[in-house]
Amino acid sequence: MNRRYARQAILPWLGEAGQARLGAATAAVVGLGALGCTSSSLLARAGVGRLLLVDRDFVETSNLARQVLFTEADAAQRLPKAVAAEAHLREARSDLATEIFVADLDAELARHLFARCDLVLDGTDNFETRYLINDASVSTGKPWGYAGAVSTYGSVMLFRPGETACLRCLFPQAPAPGSAPTCDTAGVLGPAAAAVAAIQAGEAIKLLAGRADLCASGLLTLDLMTWTFGRAPALRDPDCPCCAERRFDFLDEHSGSRTYRLCGRDGIMVLAPKGTRLDLKTIEKRLSSMGPVFSNPYLLQTEWEGHPVTLYEDGRALIQNTGDPARARILYSKYLGM
Repeated sequence: MNRRYARQAILPWLGEAGQARLGAATAAVVGLGALGCTSSSLLARAGVGRLLLVDRDFVETSNLARQVLFTEADAAQRLPKAVAAEAHLREARSDLATEIFVADLDAELARHLFARCDLVLDGTDNFETRYLINDASVSTGKPWGYAGAVSTYGSVMLFRPGETACLRCLFPQAPAPGSAPTCDTAGVLGPAAAAVAAIQAGEAIKLLAGRADLCASGLLTLDLMTWTFGRAPALRDPDCPCCAERRFDFLDEHSGSRTYRLCGRDGIMVLAPKGTRLDLKTIEKRLSSMGPVFSNPYLLQTEWEGHPVTLYEDGRALIQNTGDPARARILYSKYLGM
């Protein structure tokens, strides 16, 4: 027995056989904020063989209160979260196999992840991306683990196609904008996010170890303020547009916008047409005549008309100090000509 995992492998339900299954498993973590930092760290330390890490954002000082993989040095360098997370995970476990994607999750990447992974974990902050993950899960028959946290409250569910309800059974439509609390409006307590992510990782470890029979059914909930924990039944909808009718609206890109409001960030992410590649060095030379520009190998930062802007090689732009998608698109077009 590998002494590194000895305390874990003596668990009667896991054993050496389950530990070996973990070592052979591949999991993806989409979103490396408060949830994804904790869940990816727990999976890596538990001995999962390969992790695929996906995030579109970069590290800022405001992340450090709850995103436990990152350091002040990461924020000072403005490293993409996927890059920084990979480095710190491999510091903790040098034999961990990793692959990173500094990218927004689109249909193509979602298909790629599910083709290569045994399980995908959600660390995202918006329903549109979760519906895309759900579509890819149902279409491939592979499981995914939902997690969400806001204020002191959180919820978790492991979705297993053919055995459990899917996300659209529970939520056929995303909540109307402004109708549900977000970390922008209600804040988020770091320990609440960590507790949710720990439960999510625990369910993932059971599944990857071959003990899906031990995974919880239904939607798990917790609230650290009221010290309440619960489990709500999650029934399959016989008329579900996704798992019953097998309509994959988000995977087929029949739904979805080209802009996103980011949780915890006063800004809009604008997405470029598929296949876009920016020459950041050329853009840096052009924009530097208008004002200060910061760049590293992964991104470029400047300011457009009082709006801090972060540009990525794939054409994405985070435009801050606005919540108006139309304003963000106008600036994007004006300064990039796209």
